[in-house]
Amino acid sequence: MLISPRYEGPPIFSIEGPVGDSFAPVVRQRRRLEATLVGLSKDDWGSASRCVGWTVQDVVAHLVGVNAFWQGSVIAGLSGTPTRILADFDPAATPPLMVDGMRSMGPAEVLDMFVSSNDAFLGAIAGLDETGWSTLAESPPGHVPIRLLSDHALWDCWVHERDVVLPLGLTAAVEPDEVRSCLRYAAALSPALAIGTENAAAGVFAVEASNPDLCFVLEVGDSVVVRAGPAPSGAPCLRGGAVELVEALSIRAPLPFSAPAEWRQLLNGLATVFDSA
Repeated sequence: MLISPRYEGPPIFSIEGPVGDSFAPVVRQRRRLEATLVGLSKDDWGSASRCVGWTVQDVVAHLVGVNAFWQGSVIAGLSGTPTRILADFDPAATPPLMVDGMRSMGPAEVLDMFVSSNDAFLGAIAGLDETGWSTLAESPPGHVPIRLLSDHALWDCWVHERDVVLPLGLTAAVEPDEVRSCLRYAAALSPALAIGTENAAAGVFAVEASNPDLCFVLEVGDSVVVRAGPAPSGAPCLRGGAVELVEALSIRAPLPFSAPAEWRQLLNGLATVFDSA
């Protein structure tokens, strides 16, 4: 399904937090994944990931292409001409085509490209001041502050890291600041993608997570606003372990059995975009 990024008017969502708060986590997470990949055998690179039909190498190849997009988007945004590349983008159909073109490469070559693409993207956001982090650039939901583009980049790579390491029987790192950022972003993304579609939801929703502890509220209407704080009285509240909730909100696991029906509807945005049941 094609996504419908919002390029005009106010950004489609906002997440409360300090400027540049995702920089340290996004650097740490990417460097950690690089170190993990260095230690893999050739057989590991060819083994199945959690992404159906994709090997570990395919996932890394996908991240190379995504990093190139992030870098280009940031540079264009900072120049005052944010891109509109994703207007006709199908997140279910296009990435496999991009990965297919890199399947003739060896693991070492793909790893080198991944490291280089990380360097380029991280270099583009390094040293940004408040104005830089607030500058609009393109991400899948549309034109958003670079701070939220960085949040998306962290969430996407964090989930794909787990797609690689968990099937290999490796331990997935759990850094509290990474998990908190990913959980807030994953919760906001699905309703944001659904705005303007038949799956759109509206209202106030809450999340209460543990290990690490995190409570926040989503106000969903013509945009999505994420604010820190406990669940308001009567608001549908999603509760559970933070990592498990990120997995569920990223279409990697079912929602907790106790999840309110309203939260199941809220997840329809991301599920529809990726043609997932």
